[in-house]
Amino acid sequence: MSKSATILLIEDNRMDVELTLDAFRQARLANQVEVVASGQQALDYLFGVDQYADRSEHPIPDLILLDLKMPGIDGFEVLKRLKSKPPLKRIPVTILTSSREQGDRALSYDIGANSYLVKPVSFAGFVDVVRQIGDYWLSLNVGPPPVADNASGSDS
Repeated sequence: MSKSATILLIEDNRMDVELTLDAFRQARLANQVEVVASGQQALDYLFGVDQYADRSEHPIPDLILLDLKMPGIDGFEVLKRLKSKPPLKRIPVTILTSSREQGDRALSYDIGANSYLVKPVSFAGFVDVVRQIGDYWLSLNVGPPPVADNASGSDS
């Protein structure tokens, strides 16, 4: 990747945010990580609303790490809305959650998640997961082309 990727971390638990950022530092991933603490903030960021309107300051992310269990607008609803909008639906979304529930995993994939990862218990395990996320999504994976602003899908 020629430019540093922007990662959007959507996580309501402050300790999990710090753990994730520490893991990024430990894994030596120098990507820009934007953090939002609620589903509503995530939608505002993704759609460039209010404080997130300046795309030079808050760029469209290259990868989204999404927690599912948040009060108010949860991760499932964020994923549904994100995947319904052509300019955003191609952004890879990795669910990063504590939930091992089969129903959560099935619903996540059904509404467009690209990956589902259960947060490891140990910090070393978490660093390893973050390193692998970086290796795959930000280095090896060849992302989709951007959606044209005037794209109307297949029903032209």
